[in-house]
Amino acid sequence: MGGIHLESRKSREYLLQELQKVAEWEQEQKDLWFWEKIGRLPFVLLDKVTPKFLHDKIGQAIDEVGSYIQSGGQYLIHEKHVLDKFASFPDVSTTLPPSSVSDVGCLPLHIMDTVAEDLSKSRTQFAMVQGATTGIGGIFTLALDIPALLGLSLKILQEIAISYGYDPNDKEERIFIIKCMQFVSSDIVGKKAIIEELSAFHGPQRERQTMAQLQGWKEVAMTHLDNFGWKKLFQLIPIVGILFGAYINKSTIEEMAEVGRMLYRKRRILEKLEEQAS
Repeated sequence: MGGIHLESRKSREYLLQELQKVAEWEQEQKDLWFWEKIGRLPFVLLDKVTPKFLHDKIGQAIDEVGSYIQSGGQYLIHEKHVLDKFASFPDVSTTLPPSSVSDVGCLPLHIMDTVAEDLSKSRTQFAMVQGATTGIGGIFTLALDIPALLGLSLKILQEIAISYGYDPNDKEERIFIIKCMQFVSSDIVGKKAIIEELSAFHGPQRERQTMAQLQGWKEVAMTHLDNFGWKKLFQLIPIVGILFGAYINKSTIEEMAEVGRMLYRKRRILEKLEEQAS
C-alpha cells in the first residue's frame, strides 16, 4: 500500500476479547423467536392472491441475485465513497488515507468498526424512509419495495465488506455476502451450519465448496423474501402500511447490517491474529 503502515496498537488480548464478543453474538443467534418460525406462513396464502405483476417483480429480484453472484450486476457498488470515510479519522488523515480496499485491512479494528457502524445507521434510516414511502399504496407499491429492499440489503453488506478491507469485486466476496443474507433468513440449524461454513471460508478449496453450497441460490433469495412473512402482510394495507413499511424495512436492514458487521469483523480479527502470530 502506498505509505500507510498503521499498527492497530491493540494487543492480542484485545483481539481475543473482541473475538469472544462475536462468539457470544453467534450463540445468541441460535435463539429463534416463535414468530420467526411461523413468519413465512402468510406467504403461502398471499401467494394465491398475489397479482401476476408482483410475481414478476419477485422473480426479477431473484434473477438479479443470480446476476450479482456471477458478475456483480447492477448492485455492485463503487468503493470510493466508503474509502473516503476513513480520511476523517485523525490517525488516518495524518498519513496517506487508503486508496484501495486492500489498504483498509492495515487499519486498526476500531476504525473499521466505526465506519461500518456509521454506514449501517445511514442505510437503516434510508430504508425506513423508503419503507414508509412504499407503504402508501399497499400491494401496488409493495411490488417496488421488495426488489428495492433486496438491493439495499446487498448494498449495505458490500459497504460493510469494504469497511473491513474485503472487495465485493471479487466473486468469493459476493458469495460471502449472499451467505450473510442466507444467515439472516435461516432457522437455528441453518445459522449454525452457515457459521461453520464461513469460519472455514479461507480454507483450502473454499471457493469450490462454497459455490457448491450456493447451487440453490434461487432458494436463498426466495427464502430471504419469504422471511418478511407476517410483517410484510400488514404493509399491504394502504396508508396503514406506511407505519409497517417503515418499521419492517428499518428492522430488516438493521438486522442485515448487524450480521454483516459481525461476520466480516470475525474474519478480520482472525486474520489480524494470524498476522501477529507469524
